[in-house]
Amino acid sequence: MNFSKKHTEQIYAKGLTTSAIEVQLRKFGKKIPYVDITAHASVGHGIIQLNTEKEEAYIKTYEEKRNTLEIIKFTPASGAATRMFKFLYKFLESYNPKKESINSYINKEKEPEIRIFFIGLEKFPFYEEVLKMMNTSEEQRTKNPDQFNYDFVHTLLAETGLNYGNFPKGLLPFHKYKNHLSTPFQEHLFEAASYACKDKVAKLHFTISEHHYQKFKTTEEKILPPISQKTGCTFEISYSYQSEQTDTIAVDYKNKPVLDANGDLIFRPGGHGALIQNLNAIEADLIFIKNIDNVVVNTYESEISRYKKILAGKLITLQQKAFEFMKMLHAGVTNEELTAILHFLYTELNVQISEEFEKYSQKYQIEYLIEKLDRPIRVCGMVKNEGEPGGGPFWVKHENGANSLQIVESAQIDKRSEYHQSIQKLATHFNPVDMVCGVRNYQGKKYNLTKFVDKKSYFIASKSKSEKKIKALELPGLWNGGMAFWNTVFVEVPLVTFNPVKTINDLLKPTHQIKS
Repeated sequence: MNFSKKHTEQIYAKGLTTSAIEVQLRKFGKKIPYVDITAHASVGHGIIQLNTEKEEAYIKTYEEKRNTLEIIKFTPASGAATRMFKFLYKFLESYNPKKESINSYINKEKEPEIRIFFIGLEKFPFYEEVLKMMNTSEEQRTKNPDQFNYDFVHTLLAETGLNYGNFPKGLLPFHKYKNHLSTPFQEHLFEAASYACKDKVAKLHFTISEHHYQKFKTTEEKILPPISQKTGCTFEISYSYQSEQTDTIAVDYKNKPVLDANGDLIFRPGGHGALIQNLNAIEADLIFIKNIDNVVVNTYESEISRYKKILAGKLITLQQKAFEFMKMLHAGVTNEELTAILHFLYTELNVQISEEFEKYSQKYQIEYLIEKLDRPIRVCGMVKNEGEPGGGPFWVKHENGANSLQIVESAQIDKRSEYHQSIQKLATHFNPVDMVCGVRNYQGKKYNLTKFVDKKSYFIASKSKSEKKIKALELPGLWNGGMAFWNTVFVEVPLVTFNPVKTINDLLKPTHQIKS
């Protein structure tokens, strides 16, 4: 494609090239690369269910090794809170308190979320903040409840009010304690102190939007002293932004680049998958990964901490064996040792071994096993499926015919395939994005994580931009295609470890409420 001088300069300014953009454009014209799922992962078939004895052993392993490891907590936190308030924005646009009651609006628009929101109004952590800004008396509230409720939502979201819809999700008040409000950012600090503190220091890394940086820094400076005093742990917090080099071009439904009002090409962030670059820049032995909105009130903190330690202990145990076997393979192995390595790969790392393995020469057998073992490892918590939308654990068939364990998003599964849809419907577990990663090899050198990405795995999403319908390319997801060629282990964890806030009403759930 011939780009104008203006558009070429725009592309290069992002650190991209015209040839890279042409590759992106060709992907829009190709068939979407759906994932070939062959079975859902289940307990005993890709998911480990631990007994109490094993859990305690893994906790002990982690506690014994913790002070010898560089540990960091990695939290994707770039999202704005806008989508949390989607049904409230619609309410503000389409409801007029002077013309109808809220009940009639709910029935007409079929918006039960509105009813739930107003029933639980006083339980939201920001309730008193909004009242204070509204400067409304209890008498006025009782006299005209519909007008009050409309004004409440307007104050919550309007730019002249609290403007919460334009906050980063990580800095919204999620929980109300006796003497203070707490944001997800704060809760992640408390959580890190409970399981990732080494020598009284906890390291955390947040990936954020660049224009939110100052808000995070201002909050950090305010909250660190009291949290450090309470936990006895100091914090080293770092931030990174999604690189513009990972942006992707937007096209119309004829797969032609879309221009904005100024005649510039429209680019979009490449999605969570772009964060593999940020993760790759982290220097640590062990990395905990968890989304910004998956937090709980402190009542549940010890249970959350327990399962983080279990996952970490499992990872360390697997790594120790993998490193020992790597040393053997490089030093020379007996047939018995080869058999032990094969057994470990198949039973503990879920690696399928080629049916031709027995026919290989010993030299090639060793090379084959090194290639299978010499990869980053991730241990991922999986919760029982309660009907939440999103990704889950599946067995996936690759182009070479081998099956491996993968986290697969719904968008990666062909909705037109009855076979694949039947497998998805049988899924017993859900991916809460709760994982521990080992990113160094047996010699202590950090892997280049970009070498383990399935670049053929990507999404094409439909979006809107200034009332234009556009298509956007999303890179292989961080824990989907971005980690496709890692060695992967799934462990069943309790549902209490999964408490995301996708809509504002999720804050009414027990794990986000302080028991009175």
